[in-house]
Amino acid sequence: MISLQIENDPDLNQINPEVVNTIVNPLFSAFEMKDASVTFIFASDEVVSDIKKEYFQVDQFTDVIAFRLDEEDEVFEGEVYISLPRAKENANTYNEPYQKEIARLIIHGSLHLLGLDDQTEKEKEEMRSKEDYYLGQVDWEKIVKVDIHD
Repeated sequence: MISLQIENDPDLNQINPEVVNTIVNPLFSAFEMKDASVTFIFASDEVVSDIKKEYFQVDQFTDVIAFRLDEEDEVFEGEVYISLPRAKENANTYNEPYQKEIARLIIHGSLHLLGLDDQTEKEKEEMRSKEDYYLGQVDWEKIVKVDIHD
């Protein structure tokens, strides 16, 4: 069973856990992942950039960070941190709906947990292809449960 937990900064848009489930479950099933516990943390730029500084020694804003927490021979466990302000900025930059960008980041972080990387051009193309495929499989329009305008 795929167990998802959602943590949401109360000062930011509130994310609909049911929609996150409809995005993540088919993705994990496609990778034959039957037992997993994943926490999605929807946070501010500061929270995500502080994590980037601490764990990657890079001082910059980033949109998503994923951590695999288990030792690979135990129950699959991971955390995905998503900066909602970065998602909004990405959506504006790429002229995409904000909700779609949040869904893309959920998929992107999940793919990282499942072992995909995006360091080379070929890996980036594969990642984008999988993101587009899974985005086409889900109804991401209602991912924001409570919209807090900034």
